[in-house]
Amino acid sequence: MPTAIARQARAASIDSTPPPLTAGPWRARVTLLVDRMRDTVGAHPAVLPLTMSHRHRSLGVMRWGETVLGVLHEAGLGPEERITALRALLAYAIGAVQQEHLGALSGAGTAAIAELPAEEFPYMTEAALGARSLTPDREFHGGLALLLDGMGR
Repeated sequence: MPTAIARQARAASIDSTPPPLTAGPWRARVTLLVDRMRDTVGAHPAVLPLTMSHRHRSLGVMRWGETVLGVLHEAGLGPEERITALRALLAYAIGAVQQEHLGALSGAGTAAIAELPAEEFPYMTEAALGARSLTPDREFHGGLALLLDGMGR
């Protein structure tokens, strides 16, 4: 089990004080922040089970959340929209890292789905065949773009 100092050191790498790109489009700023979360957690996938239950104990993660909320405020989202967006971004980043490390598109699961009977699972088999050419970065940023599109503004 990592020590408190080790946890703080890892969390500091997503610490967003001062905020990145203090000017510019909100989407680019949020994307950079979510990329920081992905890179930090992805570098230590063994901590994935702890990310949601211990996020409130990490000063770095709290600063990250504060910065994201500030950018979302500047983008014009209201208080409820901001907290919903923050939690959606956090859930997306953590979930995407889990999928990338525990269920990669290049893995056995995708191969098994591609071998399903196409007449019974036409969409699943088509998706699995197409997934083989999708890189983790394209998958992550494509999903993030869809999420940010839903936030509008």
